[in-house]
Amino acid sequence: MRIFILSIVFLSFFSCKKEMQSLDKNNLKDSVAVTENTSKDTLKTEQSKPGIFNFQTELCENKGYFDENKYTKEELEGTYKLYFQLGSVMLSTPQVFRLEALQQVRNDKDQILKKLDKDFAEKKNLIENLKIVNTSYWQNIKKQTYQSLLQEYEMRKTEIIAFSDPSILLNKKYSKNCDRFVKALNSNETEMFEEWRKLREEMSKRNSDPQRIMNEFESRLNSVDKKDYAILDLVVFGWGNCANDEVSGPLHDEKMYKEFNSLFIKIDSDCDEP
Repeated sequence: MRIFILSIVFLSFFSCKKEMQSLDKNNLKDSVAVTENTSKDTLKTEQSKPGIFNFQTELCENKGYFDENKYTKEELEGTYKLYFQLGSVMLSTPQVFRLEALQQVRNDKDQILKKLDKDFAEKKNLIENLKIVNTSYWQNIKKQTYQSLLQEYEMRKTEIIAFSDPSILLNKKYSKNCDRFVKALNSNETEMFEEWRKLREEMSKRNSDPQRIMNEFESRLNSVDKKDYAILDLVVFGWGNCANDEVSGPLHDEKMYKEFNSLFIKIDSDCDEP
């Protein structure tokens, strides 16, 4: 009888052990299945639908599809602003082509400079805080744009002051290659008018109506306001054009166009006829 009971106990224990082994195997299979499913879900996430960035160009409404694992919409928005909205001219000051405008700038100099300072501070803050795609090309474009802003600000500020006080040009770095105009603006009237004539002759050669340019010069030379006319031309068309050539910024060329488009998997465009 005792032997019979022991046999039953032994068989029960053996059966229980097999059941536990079976459960362990099932748990292992479930664990593998969960791991596989998790990997598949992760893969699906990485291969999810591309993000969409809508933007405008001169004649087109564009829809760009981009890889959200590489860029964010905010970075693309910043890069778009850098390319399309922060071009070669970022600051504005009054255009001075007539004597009336010259007098107005002289009268409103302080207000003009105050507005220029405000515009410069806003643009500077915009560029500094602009989030763009993290590629060497676009990061370099951002640096160049910032340097261009600094140069443009200095040049425009100097020009506004020079209409009233040409001596401001004497110690400015943008005057390095513009000595002839700086010297004329800070010399006696005879030398000033001589350089003014030379400038007008050069301008006439580049104009489709050269005689008009020289007739205008002769008329102004005989005016009671001849010195102001000379200052206007020598600052705007002489020193101004020369100094503007010294302002360097990024080239908005075919390479930039291709670099921007390369940020997208594809671009769908709806364009108006030119």
